[in-house]
Amino acid sequence: MPQSVIDPHVNPADETITSTGLAVRFLLAGDHSNGSIAAFELMVPAAQRLPAPAHSHDHYEETIYGLDGVVTWTVDGKQIDVGPGQALCIPRGAVHRFDNNGSQDAKMLCVITPAAIGPEYFREVFAAVDAAAGGPPDRARMAEIMRRHGLTPAAPPT
Repeated sequence: MPQSVIDPHVNPADETITSTGLAVRFLLAGDHSNGSIAAFELMVPAAQRLPAPAHSHDHYEETIYGLDGVVTWTVDGKQIDVGPGQALCIPRGAVHRFDNNGSQDAKMLCVITPAAIGPEYFREVFAAVDAAAGGPPDRARMAEIMRRHGLTPAAPPT
């Protein structure tokens, strides 16, 4: 089977997607790597809580590398702070979410292997968050977007 032709260059997926202070800057998407990897920077303002529900994914690992500030990731109920120079691999099937509980903006590098998720997911989710105009996003709409992109929303906390 012939390999697809890739035109190598720096940041082929260079796109920044924003909502409620969060920003995702895609560097590399699956169509630039034969589907093997996606990489993006995640910027989380100080004291920002994730507006989307906790979730898991069964088709890829998500590795987080801290660049600036500290983000608290909750993975299967365990809180893990990731700061500059630290890496965390979130395995397939683990329920997770993140929050910036600190007073400093944070930036992480996120690597998805294989590249089962791309910029389209963040465009759709951020549009749903923006449509909520500061309130909680429509949970059914968020769940539909997540499922369509291979994520499984976790049950709401009781």
